[in-house]
Amino acid sequence: MERTIRYDRRTESLVFGETERVYRDVGYTMHVAELTSIKATDFRTALANGMADGDEVYIVEGDYEEFDDEYTPAGPVSFLQRQGGLFVRVEVVTKAHEDDDEGSPEALYRSALGPYLARHRAVLQNVEMVADQATSPWVWEFDIECSLRLRTVEDLYEIGRGAIALLDAFASGHLTRETTLDLLRAGHADVLIGQPEGPWLDVKSSHYDLDSTQGKISIAQAVSRFANAEHGGIVVVGMKGKKVPGGELIHSLHPVPVDGKTLRRYQSALEQHIYPPPDLLDIECHVTDGQGVVFLHMPPQPEELKPFLVHGAVVDGQVEGAFISIVRRRGEGSIPITAPAIHSTLAAGRALLRRGQISN
Repeated sequence: MERTIRYDRRTESLVFGETERVYRDVGYTMHVAELTSIKATDFRTALANGMADGDEVYIVEGDYEEFDDEYTPAGPVSFLQRQGGLFVRVEVVTKAHEDDDEGSPEALYRSALGPYLARHRAVLQNVEMVADQATSPWVWEFDIECSLRLRTVEDLYEIGRGAIALLDAFASGHLTRETTLDLLRAGHADVLIGQPEGPWLDVKSSHYDLDSTQGKISIAQAVSRFANAEHGGIVVVGMKGKKVPGGELIHSLHPVPVDGKTLRRYQSALEQHIYPPPDLLDIECHVTDGQGVVFLHMPPQPEELKPFLVHGAVVDGQVEGAFISIVRRRGEGSIPITAPAIHSTLAAGRALLRRGQISN
């Protein structure tokens, strides 16, 4: 089978399709749009055949025709050839120096990236601060080795891009739902301190009372709020919030007891009280010496599954088991889905059934 990229020894160039990339002053360069159809295994072979140890292929993200070796920096993701292996190299600008008194940035970075890379069949092989830097901010390089099986070079590039987003969030505190989940998995819930609760993040300082029906309904409502919202969300148990003008901020860690039955008890409560079962709901924890945080992650849900119903409601402090409740997240609070909205959804479904456009 013909390779998707090869090294031409005669011209000392990388050849793929109708395109040929010659060695420039900065090294070999490619555009990000060219990575889609190149197999990762072919790329490794081409680089091993034509490049010395430590040489890189730089990936240009902007207009390739306007790219200038001397004046225009390439993107923050490149590919490194070392001893026949292929590595994704990413650069991140931070204020952390390798000699910081507060601890080793390298150890923190490895810890932060570990769960993310493991989920993507990758491992961090090398971390170091770029030499010959006189002043802050400092540039750090991360070399990531990925499984190449059934992957394109674009797949590897996206893993590098994700690592940059996670490291930037770790350094700056600017978080998304995805990077927050990775930080929680890595045991860095402390990065959330000072962040606002909002449309996709809710924290609770103690466990829901899963021995009571009221507690089970409460956690079901907390999860269904995000299931009915547009962007999903995360419920974190084991952190304290603090009311401030205009909202609520995450104030501190407040680890909760976690044992071998904890996650299953949360799962059981949700199975009993949410209908339909949400897609891809994750219930996880990070624990040290029996104490930690529990986090329930709700990705955005298909519209055809909504609204998610909670079996049971709490009215004036009393559990009403025959009731159903429907809520969704708005900002830091929750709003009920109105009777007219429920009626219009049901009416539309009945009309489709009547016309035979969907099956019973």
